[in-house]
Amino acid sequence: MNAKVEQAAGLNGLDIAKLALAAVLLVGGIVAFYYFGDAPKVVRVLGLLVAIAAAGATAFVTGPGRAARDFLRESNFELRKVVWPAREETIRATGVIILVVIVLSLLLGLIDLTLKWAIIDHLLKIGR
Repeated sequence: MNAKVEQAAGLNGLDIAKLALAAVLLVGGIVAFYYFGDAPKVVRVLGLLVAIAAAGATAFVTGPGRAARDFLRESNFELRKVVWPAREETIRATGVIILVVIVLSLLLGLIDLTLKWAIIDHLLKIGR
């Protein structure tokens, strides 16, 4: 568990300005990608990637950007603590799941056929 105390802080004016700048950079890169349609595609894609990187870098220096960076860092740390199953264990578990799905499908199909036989074929034909 995280021992840090969570602080609920709103956005300040500087963060809003930085996020607006990041949005402008991103939208500008997309507009430039389509505006310069005559340029080689490699140049257009590189320009778009630069705009995305600049927008991301600008957004990451805001309060929410720092919070996202901390979240990603802590998620990566927790992910390293996961014990992943071996290949044989994964294959065995997958086989068991497939077998259970097949058995349950057959069971539900049998229940459906039994109810159909009892209700439609017999109960509804009694009055006829």
